[in-house]
Amino acid sequence: MAKSNYPPLPDNRNKKGKNVFPDGYVVRFTITDEIRKPQSDAPHKIIYLQRVEFDDKRVELRLCYYIIGKLPKMKGKWVFGQYATFLPTKDFKAIVNEARKRE
Repeated sequence: MAKSNYPPLPDNRNKKGKNVFPDGYVVRFTITDEIRKPQSDAPHKIIYLQRVEFDDKRVELRLCYYIIGKLPKMKGKWVFGQYATFLPTKDFKAIVNEARKRE
C-alpha cells in the first residue's frame, strides 16, 4: 500500500476516541472500520475513510489522512492530518466504491 521505506500504516480499527467541545461536553466513539488508500499523486499521504460509532449508537463517516512527518520529533513517522484534505477525484471515487462494497 505505502512505499516499502515507510513505516507500517496506522490501523485504527477498534480504537477509541473522544471529542471535547469548548463547553466541556465530551462525545466518545469507536472506529469500527476503515478504508486506506495512498493518494495517487502523493505516496507520502494516505487517505482514510473511517466508520465511527458513537456511544449513543450513531454511526458516521470520517474522511481523514496521514502524512509522513517532516519535523524532527515526527520525522519519518505517520502523522494524523489536522486539516481538511484535498484529494484527486479518482481517489475519492475509489474510496467511495470500496465503501459501497462494505455496506
